[in-house]
Amino acid sequence: MSKVLIFMAEGHEEIEALTVVDLLRRAGIEIEMVSITGDKKVKGSHGITTLCDKFIENVNFESADMLVLPGGMPGTLNLGLCEPLMDQIHGFNTSKKGLAAICAAPTVFGKAGLLEGRKATCYPGMEDDLLSANVSQDAVCHDGHIITSRGLGTAIPFALEIVRTFQGDEAAEKLAQAIVYK
Repeated sequence: MSKVLIFMAEGHEEIEALTVVDLLRRAGIEIEMVSITGDKKVKGSHGITTLCDKFIENVNFESADMLVLPGGMPGTLNLGLCEPLMDQIHGFNTSKKGLAAICAAPTVFGKAGLLEGRKATCYPGMEDDLLSANVSQDAVCHDGHIITSRGLGTAIPFALEIVRTFQGDEAAEKLAQAIVYK
């Protein structure tokens, strides 16, 4: 079974995070919500508190297949400042293991130099921080082992692309139909 880790920082965008968690769980993909704050209760950018499954220091990264970063402010900035997370992001990139980010969060990959020459997208107005990427206005970009997406309005296609990555087109389409998406 595939295993995905999604990282929660103070100020994360709640809908972007929870849409991914919900749809992956519906698809039968194991996903753990990981707090980088030292508290399992992490407050999002709109005052909604998310109860995480684990702390970053208790995660077995070797068993994970993908790391996911939700956007939101200042959540995105907090993710980029988390050294243990950034170390793992670089390691996953080197190993060509899955990396995914939505809204402002693709800028974390951009600032880390991971998007050079790759097709990527992010929240409108933040494209300059996708450093050396081939910037797209597509709702979701999947280039190699990296998936990026634009924002809250693209959270469903973003999550479906993650499902597609692990389970194929048929599973993603079946899930889209089950949730009455398009």
